[in-house]
Amino acid sequence: MIPRRPVTAALAALLTSATALPVGRGRMPDAKPPYYLLYSLDTGLDGPPLADTHDDISLVYQVTSVSGPAPTRPGSAGTLDQAELLADKARTTFLGRDPATGLWLHPLVIPGAKVMSRTLEVEPGATTDPTDGIISYVQRFRFDLTPA
Repeated sequence: MIPRRPVTAALAALLTSATALPVGRGRMPDAKPPYYLLYSLDTGLDGPPLADTHDDISLVYQVTSVSGPAPTRPGSAGTLDQAELLADKARTTFLGRDPATGLWLHPLVIPGAKVMSRTLEVEPGATTDPTDGIISYVQRFRFDLTPA
C-alpha cells in the first residue's frame, strides 16, 4: 500500500518550490499571508486481486490560498485578485501541462509510487473574513497513484 505521508510531503514541497510561497500542512505556516494551507481529505483504495497487497490509491487534498494585508502598507487588506492569483498558481502547479509535449509542467516525485492522474475535484472558490482583511480561495485536487 502507498503511504499518505510521503505524498503529502511531496505535494507541499512541490507547491512551495513552484510558487515560492510558504505552505502549511494542516495548519498556518510560520509566515504572514500570502501563503497556502494543504489539508489531506479523502482516501480511496482500488485495484488488485485479493492476494495482491499493492493497491492503487486515490487521495484528495484541499489547497486553501490565503491572501492578506501587505506588510508594508498599514491598513491594507487581502484582495480577491491576490487570492485568485494564488489559486491560479496552485492549479498550474498541480495540473499545468506543457502544450508541446503534454507532460506535467511540475513533476510530482513520490518514492515508491507513480502518479496516474491529477484532477481538480472541486473548486468552492473564495471566502472573505471582513474582520481581519483575509480572503481565502479553496480548491480540492485528486491524485491517483499506483505502486512504482
